[in-house]
Amino acid sequence: MSNTTLAGPVGAPPADSRQRPPSDGGAKRARRRKGLRGGSLNAVALVLAAFFVFPVYWMLSTSFKPASEVLTETPSFLFTPTVEHYGTATGVDMFWTYVRNSLIVTLGAVLLALLVALAAGFAIVRMRFRGRKGLVLAVMMAQLAPWEVMVIVMYLIARDAQALNSIGFLTLVYFVMVLPFTIWTLRGFIAAVPQELEEAAMIDGCSRAQSFFRVVFPLLAPGLMSTSLFGFITAWNEFAMVLVLNKESEAYTLPLWLTQFQSAFGNDWGATMAASSLFAVPVLFLFLVLQRRAVGGLTSGAVKG
Repeated sequence: MSNTTLAGPVGAPPADSRQRPPSDGGAKRARRRKGLRGGSLNAVALVLAAFFVFPVYWMLSTSFKPASEVLTETPSFLFTPTVEHYGTATGVDMFWTYVRNSLIVTLGAVLLALLVALAAGFAIVRMRFRGRKGLVLAVMMAQLAPWEVMVIVMYLIARDAQALNSIGFLTLVYFVMVLPFTIWTLRGFIAAVPQELEEAAMIDGCSRAQSFFRVVFPLLAPGLMSTSLFGFITAWNEFAMVLVLNKESEAYTLPLWLTQFQSAFGNDWGATMAASSLFAVPVLFLFLVLQRRAVGGLTSGAVKG
């Protein structure tokens, strides 16, 4: 009788060649490599953050430094803060007129863009009509086009319409600039809302308009915040159009006023930095308030469309 040997299933590899669980040493090395990789990424993030934050810090600190410590060979990080530079900046003739003009054109352009983009985005997502794909392509092309090439055309239109130095016409120009991005972004948010919610509301007796405002519109809050934030930044910082269209000082906005600091302040860099800080404060404040909803809104609105 031949000797029999114990063997596993047919075709199974030998027992000692099977995959063994990693030893404690291997697990420790893996954790160490993961920790080093995470530490390297954090170090790079800190360096980049310092690189981008330092100019903002220097602008703000210079605006609070006494005049004797602004232009020095040795930078001073510890000083007694003063607000005299802000008094100089806000005391310039028609400063509050420029603030009012900037708020009017920016808020007006953003609100108009939101209203039109809501209607356009809903039509693109929920309705089927001839030319729908062409409309989407046109919106994309308008978003990608550099608006600086349209400055001369806008100037000729404003001149022929006798709308030069007009805050209303400048608001319409900013509205056209902000609209493509607003439509493109809100389109994704509207597509992310299940259509069954609207159908259920209409079954309960709501019209299409009522189902939109009662069901869909409240769910678009993150999208409205993110698009309004980026639209506000675009219109608030715009410079080329107002430089060409508005030549009279009464029709200036803050970006155009800020470029004339040499004639307004001379070599007073403290006042210049104070004016720059005042110009940046609304955008920084709005971003800090809306950053979580804006970032979350952009990521959630990008999954459909």
